Amino acid sequence: MHETTRTADIQTGTTAQLPQVTEPRNPGQPLDMDWVRRVQANTSAIERRCATLPGRRSIKKDHQAAWLLKAVSLIDLTTLSGDDTERRVQRLCAKARQPVRAEMLEALEMPGLTTGAVCVYHEMIPAAVTALRGTGIPVAAVSTGFPAGLSPFPLRLQEIRDSVAAGASEIDIVISRRHVLEGNWQALYDEMAQMRAACGDAHVKAILATGELGTLRNVARASLVCMMAGADFIKTSTGKESVNATLPVSLVMIRAIRDFYDQTGHRVGYKPAGGISKAKDALVYLSLIKEELGDRWLMPDLFRFGASSLLGDIERQLEHHLTGAYSAGYRHAIG
Repeated sequence: MHETTRTADIQTGTTAQLPQVTEPRNPGQPLDMDWVRRVQANTSAIERRCATLPGRRSIKKDHQAAWLLKAVSLIDLTTLSGDDTERRVQRLCAKARQPVRAEMLEALEMPGLTTGAVCVYHEMIPAAVTALRGTGIPVAAVSTGFPAGLSPFPLRLQEIRDSVAAGASEIDIVISRRHVLEGNWQALYDEMAQMRAACGDAHVKAILATGELGTLRNVARASLVCMMAGADFIKTSTGKESVNATLPVSLVMIRAIRDFYDQTGHRVGYKPAGGISKAKDALVYLSLIKEELGDRWLMPDLFRFGASSLLGDIERQLEHHLTGAYSAGYRHAIG
């Protein structure tokens, strides 16, 4: 059951699912407006496809446990609150290093399992970097005037540079939604390209804030333009919008990723964020990725969940798998 949960290099003989970044960076390409204009989205067909997903894939017993362990390794464990403190971040990082109780991981034959990353505000980067030193777990920072992305553009670029200098190896940027709503694709491309350049060697995740883009066609076109400009990941949401990750939006974005790969040969990652708090929902998303993009995208360098509460429910399901009983949520608290 556990072979599908191991992502470490087989040649090294390691079994812990550590977040090793192995995919080459997306170099981007010139903006191709003919390609952008050809992109459409059949909303009714997309919704029909997504409506069938939860019922068509029923994963039980050992197979479910294996997939839930996989999901743990793909979580960007996140705290993005106005009352964040260094102590809270330190506790979060301890949870990232030991996301499931040690005796449970031993029983499941997955000692050494970690989450994919820890995601924090800029001010909390030093605390996270210190707490995760030597683990291989990357620190991701939200940047560019998160969540609205409406601060002056030079300040947004400087915020990226400052976060990279502070030790963040992944930067989650937010796009200017107005460029999408106005159909100003050149402006979106130029903005994304400059943000990508400001990241230097740090990987950049472009947050589209899909709940504020109006239509699925806008989501598809924005996804493509950001990938053309060099985004390493495209991400649904900040988690602060009224509508965050949904299956229809996810289907549109991952099909844009598939088309981009087919045309350019460059793999771009995907990160659904916001509203994914139940283990059963995580399994549906993993099934969707496997069906649409294949097993290669089920690795931490190409897929992440943006979540804070998901891990607790996964732990409860894993304990039920081992003991036959559900435990209280406080037994698996993140903090």
